[in-house]
Formats: sequence, structure tokens, C-alpha cells
Amino acid sequence: MKPSPALLLYDDCTSVCVFCLTVLQTSGIMNTFIIQKINQEEKTMAQIIDGKQIAANVKAQVRAEVEQLKAQGANPGLAVVLVGNNPASRVYVSNKEKDCAECGFQSYEYALPEETTEEELLALVAKLNADKNVNGILVQLPLPKQICEQTILHAISPAKDVDAFHPENVGRIMIGDYSFLPCTPAGVIEMLDAMQIDISGKHCVVIGRSNIVGKPMAMLLLHRSGTVTICHSRTKDLAEQTRQADILVAAVGKAGFVTADMVKEGAVVIDVGMNRNAEGKLCGDVCYDEVAAKASAITPVPGGVGPMTRAILMRNTLTAAKEQLAD
Repeated sequence: MKPSPALLLYDDCTSVCVFCLTVLQTSGIMNTFIIQKINQEEKTMAQIIDGKQIAANVKAQVRAEVEQLKAQGANPGLAVVLVGNNPASRVYVSNKEKDCAECGFQSYEYALPEETTEEELLALVAKLNADKNVNGILVQLPLPKQICEQTILHAISPAKDVDAFHPENVGRIMIGDYSFLPCTPAGVIEMLDAMQIDISGKHCVVIGRSNIVGKPMAMLLLHRSGTVTICHSRTKDLAEQTRQADILVAAVGKAGFVTADMVKEGAVVIDVGMNRNAEGKLCGDVCYDEVAAKASAITPVPGGVGPMTRAILMRNTLTAAKEQLAD
């Protein structure tokens, strides 16, 4: 049977327009095809999780509390240590200085030459540990090859370890008795909360097992009663695992690693990746456009997890200041 002109017209239309509605209503076939068309469009509309806005809200809350501390005579501060001339590290440090200014923290920057020895850096860390004006200490990674990162991170006082990399803080996260949370995983949880996405009972799949993101991310999801699977480079049939995820967190460090065929319809997709593609454009671990067509919610890159990492660092610095002032 030859299809009606109204149906042909409607199939060619890219949205539910007034003209098509009129034609379909006149032809008497409106209800069925309008519902089909609306459902088709709704399936392709993933909710974008705006990390910039959520981060701005977090920093506004931090600033309000910092102002209260200042009214009581305190002047909380964050020390950032940069060793060498890594351009990306320089950008990160500059951004943290801006965040400190925005939140009202005193910012202390220590820029050391590339040839700095491990002993010299340890001496600076010890000095900052003892400085009551410094509430948080952050040593920017990576460090030059002559310095052992683990040795330096372990030397930072757990009370001032606002990155939450010290073994004591890592252990406290494991048992759920913590003061600080790693900035990126905590930022992801903050985003899910802001979007009112319930973690409890959901199957959460984390791609990546790094100490900075993958492992603590899995632990925080577990603390919120998620059922957690960690995938990595040795995981067999990775796509089969990721397709089971209600919440999928990609922290691989490979541009476009997660494709649409790896994602379940309606999943929440969190892209932690920060990469450059062949054209030099900033992108994440997720093929954004094709995955957004299947996801119910997704984070963009840039503008997703990145701003949240910086915002949680400010919150951790506030927490450190409050705990130290209470002692």
C-alpha cells in the first residue's frame, strides 16, 4: 500500500513542527506517529551535566565559609609547589591561584628549578608542614626524574594533604573515616548529587584503576551503596562489562576510547579524561556525540569534571583550615 503524503512529509521532518501537526491531524493519523516521533527525539536528548556551574556553586559556598573564618581572625592559606618548567603544570598552578583568590584563600606559590634535589624539596615540605599560616599543601605532579613522587607525597602532613594522596588519608577513605577526599572522584560524586542521580543500588563501572582516580572513585561509589565493577587494560570483553553500567566513569586517558556500542541505553556517563585529539583539540575519553545519543546524562570535556576537581581542592583546603583551627 502506498503511504499517505502526510506520513511521507512527517518522516522527512527533523522535528515536531506546527505544519506537520496540522497535516497529520487532518489526515487522522496524528496520535500514533506523534508519539513515535516524540519518543525518538527524547531518546537522543542526554542531559548535559554542567561542571562549570556546579563548581561555581561549590566555590561560592567555600568563599562564604572562608569569609566567616576571616571574620574570626583567621587567614586560611594553600601552598602550591611547582618543580621545573612543565607547561601544563604551570597552567594548573595558575588556575589554582585564581581559585584561591576567588574563594578568599591566601595563596603561597613556590616555584623551584628543574634541578631541585629530593632533599631540597623535602626540606621545603617540612617547612610548610610546620607553618601555621599554611593549611593545605599541594605538590604539583609530575616531578623531575631525580625526585621520587611517593617519597614527597608521604612527607606531606596528612592534616595538610588536601590532595588526599598520603597513605593515611587513602586508608581512611577505605574505611569511610576521612577528612579529605581525592579531588576528582569527590567532584564526580558532587556532580551526581547535584543532578539528583541516585547511586544506591546502581551498577557502577569504572574504567581505570589509578591511585588518583580509578581506585578512590570505586571506593566512593561503594560508600554510596553502588554495586561497583573496576575495569582496566587486562579486563576481558571490556564492552560487555561497560554495557551493564547504570553509571559509567571513564578514566583511561585515551581520546575517544568509549564508543556508543560500549554504553547501555539510558546510562549516566562521566568522562574524566583530558586529552588532545589529532587536531590538537581538547577532548575526553568518551566519543561525546555518539554516546550522548544513548546516555540519559553525560559530562562534556571541557566543562565537566575538570572544574569540579579544582572546586573540591578549595573545599578540602577549607576543611583543613577548620580542623586545624579547632585543634
